[in-house]
Amino acid sequence: MTQHLFFDCDTGIDDSVALLYLLARTDVDIVGIASTAGNVPVDVVVANNLAWLSLCGRGEIPVHRGPDGPLVAPLMTTEETHGPLGVGYAELPTSDLPVADTDAVDAWLDAAHAHDGELVGLVTGPLTSLASAVRRDPGLPRRLRRLVIMGGAFHVHGNTTPVAEWNVAVDPEAAAEVFAAFGVDGAPAPIICPLDLTETVALLPDHLVRLAAAAGSHPVEYLDPTDERGIRSVADNPLVRHLVDAMRFYLEFHDAHDEGYLAHLHDPFAAIVALDPAVARTMPAQVGVELSGALTRGMTVADERGMWGGAPNAAIATATDVDAVFDHLIETIATLARQLSAAP
Repeated sequence: MTQHLFFDCDTGIDDSVALLYLLARTDVDIVGIASTAGNVPVDVVVANNLAWLSLCGRGEIPVHRGPDGPLVAPLMTTEETHGPLGVGYAELPTSDLPVADTDAVDAWLDAAHAHDGELVGLVTGPLTSLASAVRRDPGLPRRLRRLVIMGGAFHVHGNTTPVAEWNVAVDPEAAAEVFAAFGVDGAPAPIICPLDLTETVALLPDHLVRLAAAAGSHPVEYLDPTDERGIRSVADNPLVRHLVDAMRFYLEFHDAHDEGYLAHLHDPFAAIVALDPAVARTMPAQVGVELSGALTRGMTVADERGMWGGAPNAAIATATDVDAVFDHLIETIATLARQLSAAP
């Protein structure tokens, strides 16, 4: 059965992999893409989304521009993590596809009305656009079938501050408003994919070797931490080549921060969960966001034991079969790469 999905992202490297995964799924109707400022400024996010769609021949999917920045705080971006253009060393072709006339906020509302009770929402960036949509129409949450959010850190350190995860840290007010609006009054409780779990979904050079081989791409390149920084791929498959260039930057970033020559695929994991929630084991909790703490702003707090006295408003993803996730992700994207290579 085809699932109708609205994708809200701040397209950096792992968002790009998530988008390619969704494009590769033949059982998904991507009704729109909201481009939200985060990893890079909003216009760069828009350009990246349009470029990937052009590369994949999917110009029928509308790309909507989100707000310039968070609800309250000034925008912070993270080019040091994702590269100056958000896609590492990849040099994506400039797209001539148009940006949709409808902004990302109204696009959320239009998608929810058009697919009332059936829409799957997936957010892999800051929650600015979605929170703004809920402000415009407080009834929006009840129209969704499911909402999956990549964000938060509950029992691990943050990756932006000692306690805050990036997507929440960029716009804590938006995250707080979304968590308050969902899981109540008939609205679905969001599935939250936090750092606790997504940092276990760690891509290694071997995974890229498997992807290239499965895609029939030549030569099959093995990325190594001793390689000269910034070496570009010469793969003959364009999708594999751009992915390898993007992932090399991501691997180098993690290696430089003493995390190993690996790359956390936060967003692709959330995309998989959005289409098949059974991939992850979850735990119900009441989730809130700290907004005023001098040291803890942006911290996601989960009451897992009912100490606040309220009902759970979210399901936190806590476990998955990582090997099975990579098997599925590699084969799905490799299929798309083979198809694009074979296209006239």
